[in-house]
Amino acid sequence: TDQLLLATDADAKKHLSELMFQYGRYLMIACSRPGDQPANLQGIWNEEMRAPWSGNFTININTQMNYWPAEPANLAECHRPLLDFIGELAVTGRQIAKTNYGCEGWCAHHNADLWRNAAPVGDWGAPPADPVWAIWPMGGVWLCQHLWEHYAFGGDLNYLRQAYPTMKGACAFILDFLVEGPDGTLTTSPSTSPEHNFITPDGGRRALSVGSTCDLALIHDLLTNTIEASKALDIDADFCARLRQTLDRLAKQRILPDGRLAEWSHDFPEADAHHRHVSHLLGVHPGRQWTGTSEEGRSMMAAARKSLEMRGNASTGWSLAWKINLWARLGDGEQALDCIRILLTPVTDRSEQWQGGVYLNLFDAHPPFQIDGNFGFTSGVCEMLLQSHAGELHLLPALPKAWPDGRVRGLRARGGVTVDLIWQGGALVRAELLSERSQQVAVRVGDQTRSTELLAGERVILTP
Repeated sequence: TDQLLLATDADAKKHLSELMFQYGRYLMIACSRPGDQPANLQGIWNEEMRAPWSGNFTININTQMNYWPAEPANLAECHRPLLDFIGELAVTGRQIAKTNYGCEGWCAHHNADLWRNAAPVGDWGAPPADPVWAIWPMGGVWLCQHLWEHYAFGGDLNYLRQAYPTMKGACAFILDFLVEGPDGTLTTSPSTSPEHNFITPDGGRRALSVGSTCDLALIHDLLTNTIEASKALDIDADFCARLRQTLDRLAKQRILPDGRLAEWSHDFPEADAHHRHVSHLLGVHPGRQWTGTSEEGRSMMAAARKSLEMRGNASTGWSLAWKINLWARLGDGEQALDCIRILLTPVTDRSEQWQGGVYLNLFDAHPPFQIDGNFGFTSGVCEMLLQSHAGELHLLPALPKAWPDGRVRGLRARGGVTVDLIWQGGALVRAELLSERSQQVAVRVGDQTRSTELLAGERVILTP
């Protein structure tokens, strides 16, 4: 493995990418089984008596990233510990919503633990309890995305019936938490963009504002998913009418004069132009708000691309993994591969902060070691080869030129479809689809889309 990491030839790099992809699946199988605790920042591989960040569940990106590959990499049963965790966190989160905000429903902040703590925390760095850590009650909102995605991939209505009350509870919190802005739209206040500050006109560094893009994207995702869940279960029509009205009044995400997607509701300069968090791009990934299927979607995708270009690819390990997924959603396999190349850079100095890569055993280097970059890598490769978030099966959406020939078996798409692919010369040669239920699906290759009928349990072969 160490020789592969240090090799420079293209074949070694391709083999290393394959190994890293399967390694992420192995790590999930090893550390997340039904009945277990969900994977935390170090999975089960912490070597310290007091783990970095206490070995907690950081739920403003890291815990979620741990489980991004669970469904597309065909390990849905390994998703179960997190799904159970979310329901348990909602119990403590209900008390926090009532005590801290006077709101119905439930919420959680950026950090949870074995005892399902949902309260604000922030005793790290200087000063302690900095609002950039502490004031972010969107953790539960983001986690509910996993409840919906497990249903979207598997289609189990009995499961959705059990998960729906937790999603509804997060919506109830949002309905109470939103405030009306001067223009009549609904927004969040106070609001932060996770772990990032902006510069005020007097030169100060601040975190608190109103209606960050991250908040708005997460709320749009939660309300949209809950509305779809209600429709699938044929329940709660009146409640979902309220959700639709709230969606219609939700403040809009903005594009800055320089073409980037705004991170805050005002044109604040960033405190760190290359900050590792890219939370304002949540509508692209892991959300599904912005796709290229509408004029507005194309504009927002272009703005997200501009933001990602300005941030740059070089970052910490887990941030690089997120960017692989983002570039894949933007259809740019070359940029995704550039992030893969940086992520697979060997790190030998464990004291070097904020310089991502992997250690010689392929563990992700934040540094220090975190496991989320490994899982995010596997998810990113899935997104490069197959996407299904936009209502269609998009085959090879972000295939880089350096991977001209290949095959993959057993990828999973939303709707309960298993997909095998073979490609040569950068073009699809054969796709095999196996659906758990009879359905009509749109299959896209390049710019061409065709409708395909799938019968439950019968394999369908597609060729050019």
